[in-house]
Amino acid sequence: MDYFKHLLDLLKAERDEDRNQYRRLTETTSIAERRANGLTWYPIAIRSSEMSRGDYVTVEVERTTHQDLSHQLRTGMPALFFSNHDPKTDRVEGTIAYQSGNRLKITILTDELPDWSRDGKLGVEMLFDDKSYDEMEEALKTANTLSQDAKNRLVSILIGQSSPTFHPDVPKPSIPKLNNSQLRAVEKILSANELAIVHGPPGTGKTTTLVQAIKALNKQDHQKILVVAPSNTAVDLLSEKLHEEGLNVLRVGNPARISDRLMALTLDHKMAEHSLMKEAKKLKKQANEFKNMAHKYKRSFGKAERDQRKALFDEAHRIMKDVGNTEQYIVDDLIAKAQVITATLVGSNQYMIRNLKFHTVVIDEAGQALEPACWIPILKAQKLVLAGDHCQLSPTIKSSEAARKGLSTTLLEKCVALHPEAVTLLEEQYRMHEHIMGYSSQVFYGSQLRAHASVATHSLFPGDGALVFIDTAGCGFEEKLEGTSSTNPDEAAFLMKHLTHVVSELEPYYTPETFPSIAIISPYKQQLNLLNEQLLHAPELEPYRPKIAVNTIDSFQGQERDIVYISMTRSNDQGEIGFLSDIRRMNVAMTRARKKLVVIGDSATLSGLPFYADFITYAEHLHAYQSAWEWM
Repeated sequence: MDYFKHLLDLLKAERDEDRNQYRRLTETTSIAERRANGLTWYPIAIRSSEMSRGDYVTVEVERTTHQDLSHQLRTGMPALFFSNHDPKTDRVEGTIAYQSGNRLKITILTDELPDWSRDGKLGVEMLFDDKSYDEMEEALKTANTLSQDAKNRLVSILIGQSSPTFHPDVPKPSIPKLNNSQLRAVEKILSANELAIVHGPPGTGKTTTLVQAIKALNKQDHQKILVVAPSNTAVDLLSEKLHEEGLNVLRVGNPARISDRLMALTLDHKMAEHSLMKEAKKLKKQANEFKNMAHKYKRSFGKAERDQRKALFDEAHRIMKDVGNTEQYIVDDLIAKAQVITATLVGSNQYMIRNLKFHTVVIDEAGQALEPACWIPILKAQKLVLAGDHCQLSPTIKSSEAARKGLSTTLLEKCVALHPEAVTLLEEQYRMHEHIMGYSSQVFYGSQLRAHASVATHSLFPGDGALVFIDTAGCGFEEKLEGTSSTNPDEAAFLMKHLTHVVSELEPYYTPETFPSIAIISPYKQQLNLLNEQLLHAPELEPYRPKIAVNTIDSFQGQERDIVYISMTRSNDQGEIGFLSDIRRMNVAMTRARKKLVVIGDSATLSGLPFYADFITYAEHLHAYQSAWEWM
C-alpha cells in the first residue's frame, strides 16, 4: 500500500545519501584521514584468533597507536580486515563481533587467516552498513504484505486504519514508588490489547515507569517480552534496571559500556557460564589443533600430504559442526529461560532471535527511532508499547530530501496524533526548578507538567534565581562564520566572565568535591571549540574544570547538570538563526538544568521566531531578564 511504498522510497533516498557520504569520506582520503574521521583502526596487532560459526575465523585485534581517537566501529557492523602493504588485494570482509576499548573481534569471511596477515601493517575499516538498510527494507516489505490482511490488527492500527482497544477490567496496579501519572501509564500498558504509548517529558521518570510496567506485564501475561531502543546506551540502561528488579534479562548484542553487571546479562557471558560450554570449548580447542596441524604442511607437497591436510581440515570442520550444534542448544536454552530479551532495533533481528514472536514488544526512546527500523521488532509483536518524547530530538537523517518528505517524523509522533486514547503523559518531573520547567511545559506539553515538591524550588544557594536570560543585543557581539559553523567570540568570552562570577558566588557554599556540575552547550561545534579554548585559559575556573562539560545540545539529550549555560551564538542583522529554528533541539537544551539555566543570546536576532520572543517574555515575567550591558 501507499504508506509502506512511501516509506520504502524515503528509505532508499536515505540509503543513497548515506552511501554517498560514506564514499566521500573513504574514496578520496588517506588512511590517516580515515583514522581521524573514526572510520579506521590502523595500525593494529592480532592478539588471538579462533574458529567460529560457519567455519569462519574470528580475529581479536588491538589498536596499538592513536588510542585516544574516537571512532565509529561498533559491534555488528560490516568491516574490512586489511594489510596496508597492498590494501587493494590484501583485504577480507567481515563483521565486528565485539568491540570494547581498544580491542575488537572481527569475524572474517574465510576459514583461515590470510597469509598477508603475518606481514604487519594491518588495519580494520568500517564498511558501509548495507545490512541494516536491508533489514529495514525487508521489514517494510513484510509489513506492507501484512497490512493487506485485515486480521493483522497491530499493523492496521499503526498506519491509522483501525483504533486500538483496551481491556476495561484490568485491576489498578499498586506500585508505591510510582506517582499517579506513572501508575496511569502502567495501567494503560496492562489494559492495552494492541498499543500503548508513554509520553515521557524530561525528568518525568519514563525509564522507572517502563521498568515497572514490564515487570507488571511479566506478572500478568507470563510471556517473554522484547525490549528495544535505537541506541545501545538506552538498551543498556533498561537491561540493568530490569535486572535490578529481579527479571531474567538476556542482552542480545554488545553493550556500549563495559561493567561487570551489564556484561553478565549478555548472551556471550551467559553462554560462557552455561554448564555445556566447557564441552564446547574443549571441542573448539581440538578443532583448532587439527587446523594448526593442517597449516604446518608446506605449499609444495605431494598427494599423501595433501590427503592428510584435507583429512585434518575435514575433521576440524566436523568438530566445529558439533560445536555449532552445542552452542545452538545453549542459545535456545538461554532464550527459553529469559523473561525479557533486550536489543537495539536492528539487533532484534540477530540470528538467535530472528524468528521469535513476542506477545509484547516495548520500544523505548521511540522519539529518536527511525520508523523503518521500528518495523523490525514490531513484526514480532502482538502488542506494542512505544515510549519516548516526540517533543525532543528526532532521529538524525542524512538525506534532506527524505527528511523533508517525512522520514524525520517518527512512528511515535504519528501514533500520538492518530491515537490519543493510547497515550499517557507523565506529568510530574523530578529534575528542574519550576521556573526552568515552566516554558517547556507551556510550549510543548500543554502546561501539564509540574515539578515535584523536592525540586520545585530547589536552588544553588538561598535567594539564587533559577533562570536567567542575558540579552547581548546592541553589545556588538557579532557572529562569525568558521567553515560551515557559526562562532561568536565575544559571546564566548562573556559567558566565561559570567560563569566565573557565578562560581565565585558559589564558593562559600561548596567544597571542590560538592561543587555543582556545570554544562556549557551550544548547537555550533566551532563555538564549542572556542568555549573549550577559553575554559583552558580561565585560571579562576581551573579548580572546577572536572565539573564542567562543554558539548553539543544533541550529545546532552538524556543528561542533566546542576547548572547549564546555553550559548545561542547567532547575532546578525538579517535575523538568521539556522539550527536554532529547531525548537525541539532547544527543548532539549532548556531542560538539562536542575537548579540554574543561563541562556545567553541576542534578542534582536532571536525574536524573529515566536518561540524565542515568547521565551524572552517568559523570562521578563519572572524578573529573569538581564542585559549584557549590566555586566560590561
